Amino acid sequence: MSEAVVALEMNYDEWLEFCTEKLGLQRYRTDQICQWIYEKKVFNIYDMTNLGKDLREDLAYKILILPPSLVKQETSKDGTRKFLWQLQDGQRIESVLLSHGNHNTACISSQVGCPLACAFCATGKGGFVRNLTPGEIVGQFLAMEKAAGQNITNIVFMGMGEPLLNQEALFKSIKILNHPKMRGLGARHMTISTAGIVPGIRALTELEIPVRLSVSLHGTNDMLRNKLMPINQQYPLGSLIEALRDYQQKTGDRVTIEYVMIDRVNDNTEQAYELAALMNGLSIYVNLIPYNPVDATYRRSSQERIKAFGKILSELNIEYEIRREKGSDINAACGQLRRQNEKSSRL
Repeated sequence: MSEAVVALEMNYDEWLEFCTEKLGLQRYRTDQICQWIYEKKVFNIYDMTNLGKDLREDLAYKILILPPSLVKQETSKDGTRKFLWQLQDGQRIESVLLSHGNHNTACISSQVGCPLACAFCATGKGGFVRNLTPGEIVGQFLAMEKAAGQNITNIVFMGMGEPLLNQEALFKSIKILNHPKMRGLGARHMTISTAGIVPGIRALTELEIPVRLSVSLHGTNDMLRNKLMPINQQYPLGSLIEALRDYQQKTGDRVTIEYVMIDRVNDNTEQAYELAALMNGLSIYVNLIPYNPVDATYRRSSQERIKAFGKILSELNIEYEIRREKGSDINAACGQLRRQNEKSSRL
């Protein structure tokens, strides 16, 4: 067993080297095994029926395929599905599957917990444990597809954790999922959502796979953003906007701005004008997100205040949408299901 490799941690080149050089197999065997795992979502070597019996018995001792275990699943009345997974060390993470009619989106985690401690976020209240490995990120997505019984068309790295604080594992998982011999998910179907990690945005500019970028802003000036998102003290708005300008200059890609609407905190008309001024010269698309409360500290903005905010953006030629709420009846905000489950287990 000491020779066994953890399958989901390997990219295609590592798979090829392992199969051909260490196991002495022909190259096509690499493709067969990858097809079983990434296309067919078969995680038991013995079920890979186009491999000979003797080969399967040999591989069973040399390849470990370890997707997370499903602890709990909840389904919303709108079709949103939330999953609580257990990793090999017993830690737990969440992911959400959103249905949009003709396509669907997996919102997946990159860390166990989150170190950013945003004031309005359930994940931050649970503290930070560790980064996920590339294989844990990949395995989460494959396990979601298997549980859902269908291929998932889009990924957004917007679950638990800050993706760009786990940059190495994140980028490797993207390359694994994108590779045509593995999952083959198109780069334009993957989005990284960040709270504004400037070095990570600059590294993303150089990534050879052109994934999309989304920035969780939530505040239009440093004073407010420092209060809501302590990471702003390390990477204030000036440095963030400069990084976004460089990113757009090099990639030509439009950036999505995520803006959670919190009643009487960041939703007044003056802040709508501030947002427009802050984004001047950038190609952006704004998602106005009705806040999903995690405690009594903050309340959701009224529809009237959200619409008034959006009206100003529209008048200033900024494209926006009010995100349709999904999964509120199943605690679909990041971290809520994990916290709920941990509380129940302590009772």
